Amino acid sequence: MSKLIIVESPTKANTIKRYLSNDYKVIASVGHVRDLATSGKGGYGVNLEKDFEPTYKIIPNKYKVVNQIKKEAKNREVIIATDPDREGEAIAWHIAEILKLDPKDNIRIRFNEITKKAVLEALEKPEPIDMNLVLSQETRKTLDRIIGFDLSKLVQRKLYSTSAGRVQSATLRMIYERELEIRAFKEEAYYLVFADFKDFKAAYEKNGVNQKDKDLALKVVEKAGKDFIVKEIITEETERFSSFPYTTSKLQQDGIRKLSMSATYVMSTAQKLYEGVQIGDEVIGLITYMRTDSTDISPLFVAETKKFIEKNYGKEYVGIKRKSKKSKAAQEAHEAIRPTDINLTPEKVKPYLKNNEYRLYRMIYNTALASLMKAGVDEVKKVTFAANGYLFKNNFTRPTFLGYRILYQDEEVLENENFSYSVGEVLKAKKVYYEEKFTQPPSRYTEATLIAEMEKEGIGRPSTYSETTKKIVDVGYVFKEKGYFKPTEQGELTAKNLIEYFDNLINTKYTSLMEEQLDSIALGEEDKVKVLTDFYKRFNPLLEDAHDKMPFQRIVKEIIEVGEECPLCGKPLVYRYNRKNERFIGCSGFSDKPRCKYTRSIEE
Repeated sequence: MSKLIIVESPTKANTIKRYLSNDYKVIASVGHVRDLATSGKGGYGVNLEKDFEPTYKIIPNKYKVVNQIKKEAKNREVIIATDPDREGEAIAWHIAEILKLDPKDNIRIRFNEITKKAVLEALEKPEPIDMNLVLSQETRKTLDRIIGFDLSKLVQRKLYSTSAGRVQSATLRMIYERELEIRAFKEEAYYLVFADFKDFKAAYEKNGVNQKDKDLALKVVEKAGKDFIVKEIITEETERFSSFPYTTSKLQQDGIRKLSMSATYVMSTAQKLYEGVQIGDEVIGLITYMRTDSTDISPLFVAETKKFIEKNYGKEYVGIKRKSKKSKAAQEAHEAIRPTDINLTPEKVKPYLKNNEYRLYRMIYNTALASLMKAGVDEVKKVTFAANGYLFKNNFTRPTFLGYRILYQDEEVLENENFSYSVGEVLKAKKVYYEEKFTQPPSRYTEATLIAEMEKEGIGRPSTYSETTKKIVDVGYVFKEKGYFKPTEQGELTAKNLIEYFDNLINTKYTSLMEEQLDSIALGEEDKVKVLTDFYKRFNPLLEDAHDKMPFQRIVKEIIEVGEECPLCGKPLVYRYNRKNERFIGCSGFSDKPRCKYTRSIEE
């Protein structure tokens, strides 16, 4: 009997086809094929009176795909090869339901990389669908549906806002509360004292933001003098360890910081590298699955990489696999994001990649390679200087072994400071001076620091970080100013009211607890119905109270005329704002009937 393999992505299907004989047909579901219905109480698609029993419907634009799947499955053995995470497992189960297959049968294969070896190995050991993962995804979908539908209706009706959601609203709260901290901040002066020598500076030992005594700073400057005795030299060897291989969150953060990509763009580019790139005569998935919060890497990859390091850099550069502490959000036991083949160096594959694909691949490749190389070693001299009873300090760092840093010689300049003086020697300072500094308010979040904070607090999942940061901009709740997130007036109004009426629900602590409960369901340790029942008992009274007590509030911006007439209808042109708080010029007849749709950018 011939076999049918079903995956999500057409690109993934095309890559896998090339690895298999004509006995196999490979087709794509193009993502999810079914979703919760919008019927029943609240339009949730679940029966609240019957253990949150879901009702699934084929997604309207997927009937053609579903019919194709049914047609191709006739008289074929079906193997479902969707992605190795909860969403992939849920898609596999929905396909099995449509085809009336028993999820307990061995119809599911999983692989963490799209290479011929990985696919063929997976085909040797098909397994049942993991129903615990399916139930976890179903619980998340139900939670998000109830919260999203009900809170969105509430804020639309009462605040004229666009939407609200479980992770989205907790993230908005983080940005809003940071803005309140910045507004409440009162700057304070503090005073730093330095001794300036010919080649370096030394800092007074009491320097710091808590040194707010200007008189002390003036006294030290006046009385220290110019003669500084080398009082103490402590020499230490310090190891400089590489980063761990990438998790999704860290990949997004570094993609933003180092490559100036958005989190969404990082993920779409990584998806292409994962699904397969034409390298010469072959199509090869260049990286492992890119939605993961594990830093683990396979023993086979470790062994191959150690050989690669010894051959290309020398035995002294071969390190060991280190284990990281499990993050608060860690879930399924995926590998980290790494190259599928250490011998496919960035230089080898560069001719086959677009520039940004190459840059991202090089970053993933070097990070995985560096993680298995020896740590760098620096000699650090901690020097204390004495001047009339006042102590000044400085550290001098000199690399003695590059270790993994050999990979980055062209990109990073290492400190290489030499301190050649001995204890007891006297050095002349050019000057001793103080600087007045001011304490700084907490920084607004960038996309990278927001994702890092979401991961630290345990809200959302690797696959949701980029979606969430994009969503809060798209719905007009925040905008970016010089790369930093600021809430709009509408965002502040929404956050303020959600905090007032849903303080114990829309926060990082409760959102993180829900993620932990979803993890427990995935492990078979927690019951789906109990989790949903406990949630709804907590949520519904708050919702009813908010509908009853939350006042109607609408932000009305002052209308400022441009001083020109509309070229289409002759009415005055005015300044308007889009959802991202960007100003543009539009016709004042925008809300009239018939509506005038004339707009232009301010630059024009």
